[in-house]
Amino acid sequence: MLFPQEPVKYDLYDQSIADQEELWTIHNVHDPALYKDGDTYYVFSTDAKVGGMPKGGIQVRKSKDLINWEWVGHAFDTIPKDAYEWTGAKGLWAPDVTKYGDTYYLYYAASQFGKNQSFIGVATSKSIEGPWEDQGEVIKTKQGESEPNAIDPNITFDEEGNPWMVYGSFFGGIFVARIDENTGKLKEKGNGTLISKRHLLVEGAVEGPYIVYHPTFKKYYLFVSYDSLFKDYHIRVARADKIEGPYLDSNGNEMTNIDLPPNEVGMKVLGGYKFGKEEGWIGPGHNSVLKDGEDYYVCHHARGEKTRKHHALHIRRILWTDDGWPLISPERYAGEKEQPVNSTFMVGNWEIIHMDNNYHEQIQSESLHFLFDGRVEGSKDGYWSHKGENHFEFFLNSNNGAYQLLVLAAWDWTLWRPTMVFAGKNSSGDVIVGKKVEKSPNL
Repeated sequence: MLFPQEPVKYDLYDQSIADQEELWTIHNVHDPALYKDGDTYYVFSTDAKVGGMPKGGIQVRKSKDLINWEWVGHAFDTIPKDAYEWTGAKGLWAPDVTKYGDTYYLYYAASQFGKNQSFIGVATSKSIEGPWEDQGEVIKTKQGESEPNAIDPNITFDEEGNPWMVYGSFFGGIFVARIDENTGKLKEKGNGTLISKRHLLVEGAVEGPYIVYHPTFKKYYLFVSYDSLFKDYHIRVARADKIEGPYLDSNGNEMTNIDLPPNEVGMKVLGGYKFGKEEGWIGPGHNSVLKDGEDYYVCHHARGEKTRKHHALHIRRILWTDDGWPLISPERYAGEKEQPVNSTFMVGNWEIIHMDNNYHEQIQSESLHFLFDGRVEGSKDGYWSHKGENHFEFFLNSNNGAYQLLVLAAWDWTLWRPTMVFAGKNSSGDVIVGKKVEKSPNL
């Protein structure tokens, strides 16, 4: 069994670097967009800072391995003129970057919190590190008149290689529209197609959309974040046969369905959590997804439990079930790979978290003991079996049906040692994650 090597250790709460941007690594990252250019990974993120006003202009970081991050700088020195005049924004939100031909396109959003007087613009460059030349408006929305909210742009490509922009939040929901690769702007006037919406009972709380196409399953996957970014933010997913939808969750519910209770729509794959007595995370969300060869990674921010203010960059491996659904590792990426797992590595004490569809604040784990004979004992009883490679099956004696588990040899970033983790789902789309909390005799 190959476990990750010890990664770099970052102190999320290091206030000594609060005003030294050049030392920011995972610090002050919010709404990150992950992009690979050659052999280098880049993250572009919202203008945000704990304990003071951030500089405007989009934060940029880079890495060679998705683990060690270094500061690059800001994409802009000032807020682009048209965006500022329309919104009065002092900073830019939720950027995304892509490339058409030999030109890079940087999309950005300007707005004010709680309003849809908003603006999505685009800038171009021949280098991913700039300098960037602003090209102005892609789409803008007006408070009190427009249905969508022109923020949170993401550029995705359909199976024929055509670019589309998915965008929106709260207010009118999530929309997708065709992009002209010659200009980087909308191919046709209008809002595009509505693909996700929540009821006003929950303030229409859906945002941060991201679409990725999986060629093996021939599906488009829509990731969105639900609820309040300050306390109960979490990530859900649905899929479609066509980029314009309809997007269905694992129970066949359309993401535009506002007749069902709002928590029943979308498969919840990651929310706030806490393993045992260790420090956990609050409000993971606003993700991007990177397809890197055959590997997929989710990139998002989350808030440290100690202050609930300090927000950090998280990269996690995505695991795919046999029936074509993405699951997210409960530990941050440290270089782990999917590999065959001997059943002896499952034996021992685990902490398990059920990503409850109806509870979105931090979820406390439950203790379970996996026995060598295939039984499970603890707060709930059940049994488990090995299905081959890193695939396991797990039953709880509580009528939840079988969970299909995908197991990884990972790094425990809190206890600071190698460990085993899993992510799994049942036929109803209920997701569980687990972490082994004792050292394996093989380590």
